[in-house]
Amino acid sequence: MTIDKTMRMKEDLKVLPNYEKGFLFRRFNPEQKKVFKAYYDRIAQEPEAKHLTGKALVEWKFQRYLKDYYATANGLDRNIGKLLDYLDTSGLAKNTIVIYASDQGFYLGEHGWFDKRFIYEESMKTPLLVRYPGVVKPGTKVDELVLNIDWAPTVLDMAGAKIPTDMQGQSFLPLLKAPQSAKVPWRKEVYYHYYEFPQPHHVYPHFGIRTNRYKLAYFYGGADSWELFDLQKDPQEMANIYGKPGTEKIATDLKAMLKKLMEEYKDEEALKTLASVRR
Repeated sequence: MTIDKTMRMKEDLKVLPNYEKGFLFRRFNPEQKKVFKAYYDRIAQEPEAKHLTGKALVEWKFQRYLKDYYATANGLDRNIGKLLDYLDTSGLAKNTIVIYASDQGFYLGEHGWFDKRFIYEESMKTPLLVRYPGVVKPGTKVDELVLNIDWAPTVLDMAGAKIPTDMQGQSFLPLLKAPQSAKVPWRKEVYYHYYEFPQPHHVYPHFGIRTNRYKLAYFYGGADSWELFDLQKDPQEMANIYGKPGTEKIATDLKAMLKKLMEEYKDEEALKTLASVRR
């Protein structure tokens, strides 16, 4: 998943001549295809025209990726603005709940990476914005650990519907209503498991746990390594302290919590892998 080794010219940068065979291009209507081709056909010629190789090519790929990403963010921002403006002008805003969320974060060069998948903060943390007129005060900030499996119970709760007892996750509506209340029972840790390997982007499968201060992860599938980070002292996760003197109890406690979460979410594959780990 490094920019220099695994970033693909067609799939990730859309600059090879055969991008027309890709599934994204096939979804466009004729007018969209025309605009797309006019833009990317020119870009596809740049590496060869500029004789880019080695470090120069890596830098070009990185800049190309950033430009695509920021153009996407700009387009999304403008169109969300149009949607919110329509809700306001049509009189629907007061009776409409708006939730903006994502299934993952993204790397834009941090650690030398692009894309997502890893348990590190850049991809593990996701955006979550809620506009609920008359219920959630504008500017409210919630610091608790929320998971994407909480979305469905929350929407059901907002609609006044019964939340099935077998549904994973919990409604964070009480947190939105009273973010500073100590009376709202909430989790102190979250679970993560990535298991696609070797494709795409050659990221080793791994599982882990994150609390407000620490993160513990185990990489398997050939990696066989633990990583432990103190997010308070090392928010960018640059220093793996697993096995360092004084961290033994921290790691032991996190492993116990990790196993408990695997059992709670019935992640049988992860439980088998964890049981086989000798250290």
